[in-house]
Amino acid sequence: MDTATLSMRALSSSFFCNSSNPKFTHISNPKPISPPIVRYVYSQNPHLNSRHPLKPISRTSFSCSAVTSHHPNTSGSDNLTAATTTKAKLQLLIQEFQSLTDPVDRVKRLLHYAELLLPFGDSLKNTDSRVPGCTAQVWLHVELDDDNRLRFLADSDSEITKGFCACLVWVLDGATPEEVLAVKTEDLGALSVVGLNGRRSGHSSSRANTWHNVLMSMQKRTKALVAERDGKPRGEPFPSLIVSAEGIQAKGSYAEAQARFLLPDEVKIQELVNLLEEKKIGVVAHFYMDPEVQGVLTAAQKLWPHIHISDSLVMADSAVKMAKAGCKFITVLGVDFMSENVRAILDQAGFPEVGVYRMSNEQIGCSLADAAASPGYMDYLSSAAASVSSPSLHVVYINTSLETKAYTHEIVPTITCTSSNVVQTILQAFAEVPNLNVWYGPDTYMGANIMELFRQMTVMSDEEIASIHPKHNRHSIKSLIPRLHYFQDGTCIVHHLFGHEVVGKINEMYCDAFLTAHFEVPGEMFSLAMEAKRRGMGVVGSTQNILDFIKERLQEALDRNVDDHLQFVLGTESGMVTSIVSAVRKLLGSVKSHEGAKVSVEIVFPVSSESITRTPSSSLGEAGDLKFSVIPGVASGEGCSLHGGCASCPYMKMNSLESLLKVCRSLPHDTNNLSAYEAARFSLKTPNGKLIADVGCEPILHMRHFQATKRLPEKLIQQILHSGGNGNVLACGAVKEQLQWK
Repeated sequence: MDTATLSMRALSSSFFCNSSNPKFTHISNPKPISPPIVRYVYSQNPHLNSRHPLKPISRTSFSCSAVTSHHPNTSGSDNLTAATTTKAKLQLLIQEFQSLTDPVDRVKRLLHYAELLLPFGDSLKNTDSRVPGCTAQVWLHVELDDDNRLRFLADSDSEITKGFCACLVWVLDGATPEEVLAVKTEDLGALSVVGLNGRRSGHSSSRANTWHNVLMSMQKRTKALVAERDGKPRGEPFPSLIVSAEGIQAKGSYAEAQARFLLPDEVKIQELVNLLEEKKIGVVAHFYMDPEVQGVLTAAQKLWPHIHISDSLVMADSAVKMAKAGCKFITVLGVDFMSENVRAILDQAGFPEVGVYRMSNEQIGCSLADAAASPGYMDYLSSAAASVSSPSLHVVYINTSLETKAYTHEIVPTITCTSSNVVQTILQAFAEVPNLNVWYGPDTYMGANIMELFRQMTVMSDEEIASIHPKHNRHSIKSLIPRLHYFQDGTCIVHHLFGHEVVGKINEMYCDAFLTAHFEVPGEMFSLAMEAKRRGMGVVGSTQNILDFIKERLQEALDRNVDDHLQFVLGTESGMVTSIVSAVRKLLGSVKSHEGAKVSVEIVFPVSSESITRTPSSSLGEAGDLKFSVIPGVASGEGCSLHGGCASCPYMKMNSLESLLKVCRSLPHDTNNLSAYEAARFSLKTPNGKLIADVGCEPILHMRHFQATKRLPEKLIQQILHSGGNGNVLACGAVKEQLQWK
């Protein structure tokens, strides 16, 4: 038997040794240990069950003595005892499992350690002590003793998972808080070799997630214990909504405001449905609508089929389907580029007679669309046209105006993308066109996140990269990075708010929750969510990707048929909550076979301190200080507004229920009063003399071809290969002059 295995067994025997009445203790201290000063049973949900003291667990020493062993990697001493550093113990653990080349031997070793894990009292096995994200049920108990050492108990209903827990407890039990918090999930990466089939697959990855998720829970509870020991108050949780079979519970004023409209007024629902049916009006709405609007629309969907709520990708497609079904008008609840896209795609599909109406007589803007319509963006593309000799492709985010799509397409061949397909679009383009330069814009955060994702791919195996895109490997990814460019001055005002402060609080209080993040969030939030994604606890992508992820995790919990509480941090616009709650309630209500299990879902709204608004002086506290609250709405200066800091888009909130009812009441005979609401056709021409409506649609149609075939259209490839640099620079200058004139 090799040295690493002998060392591990020698050390583990002192921790895992059997006794007639094993106790929760540490072998490095021969004298009885006094009761701990801090005890903690963890709750996933800070609202349902906060930390609370338990009766002390008595501690005695193990009957077996510590075993010393020589290890060549230790420093300062040849004796490796139970007081060995956490880092050294982790290295021994890794070496042991790497020495077991036969998967069966790995399983046997885990099962052996599972048998030696100390007992975990049945009274501690509840939803509050559960470790989130593990396929099996895992329970964890943590305490901090008088010597400032962490003590861990763990258990699982899966013997293999129990073996994982035994190994982690062996590594971290008796460590200081600093040592526990210093361990990173990537430090456990080498332990993924314990996969039953000896390679990385979906099955073995789920097992590797156990190491990571238990570690995250250990660290979260360690932070809470240290804060309690030091007398530091625990931070206020983010507002949240808890959805269960029994109903909806709101925590925090912002969540209460969201919940108020989840059960909308039946009179308003029926009034809207009557108008839509009578006048054959279809409704396409974005996920980010005001909760009152979404609540009514979600309920009205059951009575009128031509209502569709989604991300921007399929809004225009849904409008075409409604036109084919006989709808004479389409109302668009979103920002102006969405209604432009609907108008243009309806015209392309042969429905110019179908009217398209927006929800305001004022401009409904978008910070990203505005950034792409600036002279600075044209300067960015002029460098694409003039600074490189190899072919160029402009990948433009769908969240831009039709004018932008048309102007840029005449400067650099352009294809649109969404947050759900941008990575595949870029990788496919690099695979099909040799020496291609890709110019992405206007979202700076998304561009930086794509670049970071590709950098992470350079250290993946070729097999892992091929699972993302079959035409790429480490060499191709490394070679494309210098040829990927992104705009440096465009952000979404909502996703910009998921910055350092919010990320810090998520790390502190929600690090073991499911994390969701839109591709537009800043880098810190992106990295946090990507780390969670790697251990099966997160998703990064579009609004639809986020919704699908939540539904999938809930379905998995229902299939397990055990009590569970799932906590999701919503890393995008808070308007998503209506669709999420609707989907969650539908799943909870439709699974009759799981009536015995109590499963709840908590949606957490990250809110930065910028969104805290002082309430009137009548809300003075006992000490005379002003209380604070989070106030949703579009009024200037109120928390979630143009000047606020929570994830709520003020432009989207210009789509009010009253505006929708006004437009519907006025159709079809009072269209003169709705002229400012109509999404008009573009009659303007590009600098090359073509109609903006025609040229602006082409990048969208290129994307639709890619979505259908997973290849770039041949027409776009020819445009890339034969685009002329000087003519494009001249076109760019003409566009800049036109923008400055506007």
